[in-house]
Parts: sequence; structure tokens; C-alpha cells
Amino acid sequence: MEAIRIWAEKLISGMGFTGAAVPVMRHLLLIVIAALLALLCEAVCRWVIIPTVDRITRHTKSKWDDILFGRPVLKSLCDIVPAIVVWKLLPLVFYQFSLLQELVTRITAIYITVASMRLFFVFIQQLKLLDTGRRTSVQQYILSFLGILRVAVFFVGSIIIVAIAIGQNPLKLFAGLGATSAILMLVFKDTIEGLVAGIRLTSANMLHVGDWITVPGTEVNGVVTEMNLTTVKVRNFDNTIFTISPKTLVSGTFQNWKGMQGSGGRRVKRIIYFDFRSIRKVELTTKDGETTITTNMAQFRQAAEDNLAGDPRVNTELMYMVRQMEPTQCGLPVEVYFFLRVKEWKKYEHQLADIMEQLFLLAADKGLKIYEQYPEQ
Repeated sequence: MEAIRIWAEKLISGMGFTGAAVPVMRHLLLIVIAALLALLCEAVCRWVIIPTVDRITRHTKSKWDDILFGRPVLKSLCDIVPAIVVWKLLPLVFYQFSLLQELVTRITAIYITVASMRLFFVFIQQLKLLDTGRRTSVQQYILSFLGILRVAVFFVGSIIIVAIAIGQNPLKLFAGLGATSAILMLVFKDTIEGLVAGIRLTSANMLHVGDWITVPGTEVNGVVTEMNLTTVKVRNFDNTIFTISPKTLVSGTFQNWKGMQGSGGRRVKRIIYFDFRSIRKVELTTKDGETTITTNMAQFRQAAEDNLAGDPRVNTELMYMVRQMEPTQCGLPVEVYFFLRVKEWKKYEHQLADIMEQLFLLAADKGLKIYEQYPEQ
């Protein structure tokens, strides 16, 4: 840097400047030199380094380097380089004006800090692009950690900016925060609880992106589209978006249909109420000429189970049965329990309706009447 200053003074002397004009021209020339060097470094980064790195990453088989060393990260890095060059040349440019040098140095340092924070944020955002589709618990835990890291970067960067602005050592400010930690915890109580709940939710493998969940007491009934430390976004089946906090999910209850989606079928559990007066005794004669006594209700239950066993839409490897339950004032309840192979909502509802309608017809064939309660006139 001293060589640059000496060269500038020789150039000014060679141009014939003397007296009070020499310091003015010297500083103007040094400012121009510093600006040109900063622009040159930025041009090298943008037109040489970025294309070179881009070509290298595109010719590799792995995808992670295309994301972590992509153009957004490299462009953010290029925004810092010119400021660093200016910051290093400031003692040379304003060596005779200490007050101005201190002011410009602080402004430049603040800019470098803000640009560095932006670089970290872009890098963290690029890391999230490595996530594709359904997340494992480890991947979700890493993404949760990235959320904490983002908050930490913002917090540390803000402290450093304040320290630069007031001319104090950042370590002193960090030490002073210990006395106000209780107040900060009180102010940010909800945020901290949300962060803890988000970590519990992901580390315990309770929820993933792509899971179908329902939350009792709310209208949440859909697929999780996004998860972070403070919010869980759910796209309902009517395409509305619901946002719910992880704290609500952890402290309360929610139903995750992941087990059903990964199993061999989706459960059907329906109850049919029969009129007691329609139950009849039935006498059957066997091939040996013996007479056995049964009921049309028993015949219906056996025939219904046979229908379920012979229906290819029903997964007979899982539990299926037709059972009688405790009598009620609304008739005799008979529960139909089985699992459909299809899990998609629309197909599931259609197949369920078709099977139940066949059972209603079967009940009529057996002389059974389904209980109906007529509204009072």
C-alpha cells in the first residue's frame, strides 16, 4: 500500500501540481485507485471465478455441489470482496484525515457485516434445497438446526453492527447480555417455546413433510407441506392452507395417518342398526336330514363375512369381521370391520359405499329391516 501512495505522489508531481492542490489531488487519486481496484476484484469474481466454479460443478455427477456452490452463493460472496478491498485501502486513502477514516471504516465494516449475514442466509437457503420430497427424522432435525442457525446469525450480526456503530468491542456487548438474559427469555417466551416444540417434533420423528394429519378441535385435515421451528403448514383437501404452531401439536394431540398410508389397507368401521322385530328364527335341514335352528341375523353375519372374504378390494390378510354389539334403544347394532386395499380418499369412499350398499341389499334378502327413526311431526 505504501508503494501505491508513493506512486500516486510521483504521478501528481509529474503532472505539475504544487502547494495546497497536492493533498487534494493525492486523496482524489487514491480514492479513484481504491474504487478501481475494488471494481476490478468484483469483475474478476463475477466474470472469472463464478463461471469457472459453475463449469466445474456442472461436470460433476453429484448434485450437492451445484446447490452449495451455485450462483446465488457465489454472487453473495462477490458482494463482500470489493468492500474488503476498500476496507484494507482506507488507511492509505485517508491517512491524513483520521476522523474521516474512522467514519468511513465503520460504515464499510457495517456493510461487510450485513453482506456476510446475507451470505450466510443464502447459504442456509441453498442447504434447504438439498431436501427433496419426504424427509427422514435426521433430515428434518438438520433443517430445524438450520432454522436455529439462521436466528443465531441474525442475533450475532446485529450485535456486531451495534458494536461497530458505537465503537465498542463486540465481546463486551455479548458479556453484558448475560445480565438481561432473563428479560429476553420473558419477552421471547413464545418464540423459545416454539423452537423447543419444533425440535421435539422433529427429533422424536413425530411428523414429516408429506404426512397426512388431522388435529382435533380444528379444521386441519390435510398434508403437511412445510415445517420449520415456529410453524407447520398444512394444505387441506379443499386446498386451503392452515398454519399451526409446533407447540400446539406437541402440547395437544394430533392424528398422523402415516401408519395407515404405509400399511396394507385403510380401515373401515361402520355400524348398521337393525330393527329387533325383523329378526326371525330360521330352520335349516342338512344333507343328513337333521334340522338346525338359527336366525336370519346369524345368516346375514356369515354371508356378510363371506362377501368381504371374496371381494378383491378387501385386504383379507388384515382383520375383517362382522360382529354383533350391545343392544341399544335404536336397534341391534352390527359392526362391519375390514380394510380396503385402496387408500386414496376418492376411490376409498366410492369402494366403501359400494360394499356397504351390497350389505344393505343382503340384509333385505335375509328379511332384516334396518332401524329408522322418523322425525317428530
